[in-house]
Amino acid sequence: MTSRRSYGSYNDGCAAAHALDLIGERWTMIVVRELLLGPKRFVDLQRDVLGIGPGILTRRLHELTANGIAVRRRLPGPGRVDVYELTSWGRQLEVVNSTLSAWAVQSPSMPFEADMSPDTLVLAMRTHARPVTNHPGPRAVSLTLTDSRHENLSSVYYHAVMTADATVIDRVTELGRADAAIAASTHEWKACIIGGTPLTRLPGISVTGDRSTAELLVTATSLRSDDGV
Repeated sequence: MTSRRSYGSYNDGCAAAHALDLIGERWTMIVVRELLLGPKRFVDLQRDVLGIGPGILTRRLHELTANGIAVRRRLPGPGRVDVYELTSWGRQLEVVNSTLSAWAVQSPSMPFEADMSPDTLVLAMRTHARPVTNHPGPRAVSLTLTDSRHENLSSVYYHAVMTADATVIDRVTELGRADAAIAASTHEWKACIIGGTPLTRLPGISVTGDRSTAELLVTATSLRSDDGV
């Protein structure tokens, strides 16, 4: 198979053109997206990126590592488990992902009914995240998401902290102490965060602890009309 010629080979010195040479192939930014919140194994990426074949995924990961955007490393301990993770330069692509998302959400053909992986949904929350005001001190929420696109998958955990300066959400390996805890499928959580359905109308979402703090997370991270739609 003949490889695609780069834009640079056509004497195009534009930095945006070079960026497309690096991440413009089909599936590349989707793989990057799934690595933005932390490292994953090959099988994890296959699970989270629906529709990508193992051969294409192998090539995209090879390209990302060859271009210095990602690295492959072996986790310590038994089992010889390899993971892929973004370099510090590669992690800067989160702002690109966020900007593309904010732009695309204005599209009349945006597939709002389609599902999202847990990490993709949390990245959307990070894109829309706003500081909170008129609330004393930092408030923390533990968020547990299960992928609606698959059956019998382990849950994915996140920790959100809201202050008057910022709202920060990260993927974590286990749940820590928080003022409220939320557990949901990605389908129902997307209906709340992206679709604007109130928590009270989504009985499948479990909320424990301080419900007002859980509602505060929704307010701080949901898609609003002034975000572009």
